[in-house]
Amino acid sequence: MKFRCSQQVISKAINTVSIAVSNRTTLPVLKGILMIVEEGEVTLTASDLDISITTKFDAEVEETGSAVVMAKLFGDIIRKLPDESITVEKESEESVRVSTISSEFNVISLPVEDFPEIGKREEGDRSLVIDKNIFRKMIRKTSFAASIDESKGVLTGIKTEIEEDKMTMVALDGFRLALANEEMRSASKDGFIIAAAKMNEIGRILAEENSDEDTLQLNLGEKRAVINIGRTEMVLRIMEGEFINYRDIIPKESNTQVIIGREMFMSSIERASLLSREGKNNLIKMTVKENMMTITSRSEEGDVKEEIGIEKEGNDLEIGFNSKYMIDVLKEIEDEKICLYMNTSVTPCVVRPTEGTAYEYLILPVRIPAM
Repeated sequence: MKFRCSQQVISKAINTVSIAVSNRTTLPVLKGILMIVEEGEVTLTASDLDISITTKFDAEVEETGSAVVMAKLFGDIIRKLPDESITVEKESEESVRVSTISSEFNVISLPVEDFPEIGKREEGDRSLVIDKNIFRKMIRKTSFAASIDESKGVLTGIKTEIEEDKMTMVALDGFRLALANEEMRSASKDGFIIAAAKMNEIGRILAEENSDEDTLQLNLGEKRAVINIGRTEMVLRIMEGEFINYRDIIPKESNTQVIIGREMFMSSIERASLLSREGKNNLIKMTVKENMMTITSRSEEGDVKEEIGIEKEGNDLEIGFNSKYMIDVLKEIEDEKICLYMNTSVTPCVVRPTEGTAYEYLILPVRIPAM
């Protein structure tokens, strides 16, 4: 095995597949990158068994073959080399040489046969073509609300639902819910759940993908989802289990509706949160009265009061929230104005656009202690 290519080309490919390298495994080979060298082309693959990533690039090939190198060391070496031609050569079954005009490294090669086989396409796979920027945006708008508690099973994932005229992503952790909708055409209905952490990695790859393709291809099997874009393929394990019937959680009616400027609302909460962090639950209190919202927070170190003009329909209301949860939502919205739907001080607040159904966020309130 021997090939030459530019430092930038191989460095970019290593960065792409390294996302799938396992850091918590007892199997050394899962900390490695599989290199397969064929005529005029090199394929890099990494896998932690939940996500596998393969990418290809052109190279000047002198000898075909394959090797597995430790991802961190190999990647660090390549990234530190100057932007010039790099030669990678398998000297023996146990050693790979990396060299330039002025540098030479020898690194250990692991047995290729120990590397997990990335499964073939499943019979009956369903195929969809999706705008890559829409897919990435929907991941960003929902992933933050997924649970980080591994004991919560499928709640650590994002549920994707595909209908004939739209795609929906939803995530929730028991304290908040994030939902994003986008119009799309599909010949059939489908659905799957993939770990939010893995979906975030997919979002990173899509953001860095600089191919001319505006779409990705999604192939769904019973246990795996395969995403192809350009010369990169990502294979993800579909999570098993029943997702919560989230539609039943979202209130259908509200006694108080507030239209408010998003940027001003977020800035006020961020300032109030400077004190809320010193207390419990990052608590801020929102008082809605007539055409004014008053945001207050206090701790042993001081207190703060912010006032914002609003458009209100319905009842006056006093309600408390974890400021972090509200800020997380507001950061992912681009609209100038948003609408808040509320009922009582102990029932959820729902955030929606003033027009359309592009997103829906639900945040549970925090009980306001007696002052």
